[in-house]
Amino acid sequence: MADNIQQLLRELATGEHADRAGLLHEELVLTWREHLTEAATEAAAVIGLADPDLPLHVGVLLGNTPEMLRSMAAAALGGYVLCGINTTRRGPALLADVRRSDCQVLVVNAEHRDLLDGLDLTGVLVVDTGSDEWAGLLAAAATTPDDLVPHREVEAMDTFMMIFTSGTSGEPKAVQVAHLMVLFSGLNLVERFAVTADDVCYLSMPLFHSNAVVAGWAVAIGAGAAMVPARFSASGFLADVRRYGATYMNYVGKPLAYVLATPEQPDDADNTLRQAFGNEASDRDIADFSRRFGTKVMDGFGSTELAVIVTRSEGTPPGSIGVGFDGVAIYDSETVTECPAAVFDESGALVNADEAIGELVNTQGAGYFQGYYNDKSANDERMRHGMYWSGDLAYKDADGWIYLAGRTADWMRVDGENFAAAPIERVLMRLPDLSQVAVYAVPDGNVGDQIMAAIVLVDDGTLTPVDLEKFLGDQADLSPKAWPRYVRIARSLPSTATNKVIKRELAAQGPTAGDGVLWTREERGRSYTAG
Repeated sequence: MADNIQQLLRELATGEHADRAGLLHEELVLTWREHLTEAATEAAAVIGLADPDLPLHVGVLLGNTPEMLRSMAAAALGGYVLCGINTTRRGPALLADVRRSDCQVLVVNAEHRDLLDGLDLTGVLVVDTGSDEWAGLLAAAATTPDDLVPHREVEAMDTFMMIFTSGTSGEPKAVQVAHLMVLFSGLNLVERFAVTADDVCYLSMPLFHSNAVVAGWAVAIGAGAAMVPARFSASGFLADVRRYGATYMNYVGKPLAYVLATPEQPDDADNTLRQAFGNEASDRDIADFSRRFGTKVMDGFGSTELAVIVTRSEGTPPGSIGVGFDGVAIYDSETVTECPAAVFDESGALVNADEAIGELVNTQGAGYFQGYYNDKSANDERMRHGMYWSGDLAYKDADGWIYLAGRTADWMRVDGENFAAAPIERVLMRLPDLSQVAVYAVPDGNVGDQIMAAIVLVDDGTLTPVDLEKFLGDQADLSPKAWPRYVRIARSLPSTATNKVIKRELAAQGPTAGDGVLWTREERGRSYTAG
């Protein structure tokens, strides 16, 4: 059995699924043999261009395209490191990512070529996939996976890809993702969801991000299932599923909410999609998406680093992300001791938040995390006291079920009491007219914080201050101190390419309306007024 992606793709190129459809995109249909032959040819061309005295790191600025999938397979077959460059980065930030990951070659297509204008890429060989020069290099390098002479015969823990963190809490960092981690993740999901070569995997999450790599691409190559690279569109989602006969999809962040915000049709469940797997969907969105589209949805917890693994299983309580693997615990970062179990009152409210909420850690070490490339300070911050510290706040009940409480920056101190953002967000998402919500701290005029919520309504959704007051008053598990002091009704929320809300941008704007409407709660009361 293969223990790295290089071996797996060699087997796929000549095995029983070699002549089945491997890539579908608009009118393009390639078998696995054809797709991987193209990938081997690209690998040979890249290796021929490279300086053998420098690390062979190849950046890709390609979006969700057949070219991106070819470059991913090429890197695996060629035994060099692929660096996924975020296509939403611009100017100095984009250049910093290319430099930080030591890209020797940067592969770009026509859609993204203009992003490089004005950047000092001295020492980086830029390859345009639409150029005659590149076409000539490919023609001269034509080969097959069996005949390709790789840059390196890969070992299991060699880096396959550098994947940048989403940047919701700071500058993105380049995570070194090993071949084994991608292989393990993909095969695990293939087994869990019984994915076979008859399936069609819809890959609409950004392929430069870990979710798309380990929960989408890795599943397809692990099963020999067809891949459909696509740009995510809430309005075009169902049409794509039907066009390609997609049976499996991955997601991260808010895509389910975006799709659910489109008008419901009586035939929505008439589609081929049988399984969706991803991270960070709300309980309500999971249930509504499953009902509306006749699809099983499994949501889990995972970060780009994959050092802390938490999985849902039968009986996972509402709001919980599941049970952690061995070594996963909740620790107080100041005392470096495990937090006590969460205690709830008769209404389900957490009554010992100060004690129970801590940071998700892996007490056994880094797990599959091999460190951030070229970033000693970030590595030192993650690895303290012999443990991996995730930066995620959480609490755990007496039965071991884990609940997220937000990021470490999501602590809010209100009237001398600590609150975490995620539990308040879960309560607000019970409002049927809400599509998205973000809860965060803004400074109090005197001391500590005030709680602010930015919300986006579903299409045709309505909400008045009186409606909100009544709803909050009916939530027995929400402390009166946790009622947001400020509520912004927004058209949209700032987000990363992976659909994660960038709270630091919202917090920096303070208690303002932005492009929407601002409601303010009276200082010691429960009434909201506009303005």
